[in-house]
Amino acid sequence: MGLSIRNQIPGTVTSVTSGEAMATVKVRLDGGQDITAAITAEAVKELGLAEGSAVRALVKSTEVALATGPVEGLSIRNQIPGTVSDVAAGGAMASVKVDVEGGGLTAAITKDAVADLGLASGSSVVALIKSTEISLANV
Repeated sequence: MGLSIRNQIPGTVTSVTSGEAMATVKVRLDGGQDITAAITAEAVKELGLAEGSAVRALVKSTEVALATGPVEGLSIRNQIPGTVSDVAAGGAMASVKVDVEGGGLTAAITKDAVADLGLASGSSVVALIKSTEISLANV
């Protein structure tokens, strides 16, 4: 099955905390970063997720925000540092490719945000992703 989701980062489940309806799954990405995905408890069971499971973290590019440095006082748990490798700007939107340890991410943000943040190839950034916006797939 092909997917239109460009952000597919390999990792390994480090813990699963299940609640009645939802679960948090912590994943160590192949680059060493730790992220958290909030998925349904039913999905955890159907995918057979447990500590040590190999997974791919899937994130739509429209769900990746960028900051020019780490952000404190924010509920977004997933903050992945990287370096901008490419910026392709259109009339209103831009696609920003970010190299991160172990792979890459693409963020779809406004052209104005690119200008306001001064993003260009070589810029240091932090990719911000809400845990509810990360899906997991078995490898």
